[in-house]
Amino acid sequence: MIVFAASTSRIDPAPPAGRRGLAGLRRTVARVGHAAADLALGSVCAGCGEHPGLLCPACRAALLGPASCVRAVPGRPDLPLAGAATYAGSVRAAIIEHKEHARLPLAAPLGDALAVAVTALLAADVTAAAAAEVAALGPVRHGPVRRGAALGHTGLGSAGLGDRPVVLIPVPSARSAVRRRGHDPVLRSARRAAATLHRSGQRATVVAGLRHRHRVADQAGLDRREREHNLQGALVAARAVAGRSDGCCVVVVDDIATTGATLRESARALEVTGVRPCGAAVIAVV
Repeated sequence: MIVFAASTSRIDPAPPAGRRGLAGLRRTVARVGHAAADLALGSVCAGCGEHPGLLCPACRAALLGPASCVRAVPGRPDLPLAGAATYAGSVRAAIIEHKEHARLPLAAPLGDALAVAVTALLAADVTAAAAAEVAALGPVRHGPVRRGAALGHTGLGSAGLGDRPVVLIPVPSARSAVRRRGHDPVLRSARRAAATLHRSGQRATVVAGLRHRHRVADQAGLDRREREHNLQGALVAARAVAGRSDGCCVVVVDDIATTGATLRESARALEVTGVRPCGAAVIAVV
């Protein structure tokens, strides 16, 4: 679990530390992003196409959120999902430019957006765990200070979840798509996200532990039922994933969440090997 602010002995059901950490991460990413955009002078904003540079400030701000409310992956109420932005307008344009037109420097701002989503997911996980701990304690005769002391004694806010490293497992691209595009966009973005999280103080790594068991059709243009059928049993997890993720918070990451079929199949493949994901994070939610 990521912790961006100093821990206190009292944990409230909705701790402000996660929100402060998320805001701080956005400010840091924005500063770094503006400097990187200067190196791309002569290019046109991938979001709006109207300003010079990789991404103009307005399109970069749209990409970085605010992160959507953490929700459940459709069809998996036990699997929380966080997205950094809505898949529309400049956000959609930037993702397509990176994914389909190989504008590789976009992996940096897209990865930063993915890091924002992961941070939101982890902050929500802390909040939910703290609320569950409060509920489990039941009525406390000596008031809220006594309850806070009890929570602090559990180490929930300073040890427990907050000390777990994060393992990002990207949804794999089909080999044919990688050959056609010349790169794996989700893997590139995940690596950037891990680096951004690491700089913010959250231990994070990327494990490319999923692969396709058989060929699948392009998901674009398929409806919900067709997507589900297309991906059913399509992914398999490497046996090494369990060892490399032991004691970690495993997060499945992708660029876009639509019907949730890809995220559900990824989680299923991991669970077959005994790996239970903490949740999923995406750059944008449709």
